[in-house]
Amino acid sequence: MLRTQDFLSPRHRFYGQVNPENLVFNANLQEFADRVNYISCLTTAGKLSAFEAHAQIQQLWQNLDRSKCQLGVGENPFDSSDLN
Repeated sequence: MLRTQDFLSPRHRFYGQVNPENLVFNANLQEFADRVNYISCLTTAGKLSAFEAHAQIQQLWQNLDRSKCQLGVGENPFDSSDLN
């Protein structure tokens, strides 16, 4: 059965190198995209100013960047030990 949450925020498959860090970052990235979508809709509807939207998206981006650094995603893209 399709839930409202599934309709509003569909989750997509992960196609990358499967390890815990990449899966967590993928979830964070999808959450970022969902929130940016909500913010842009609120801005388009006139419920949020462009300045406020920019500030919120900038904060979301900083959080996403921080999680990427903490998880170490993409630091050694050609490390052969991860390819097993």
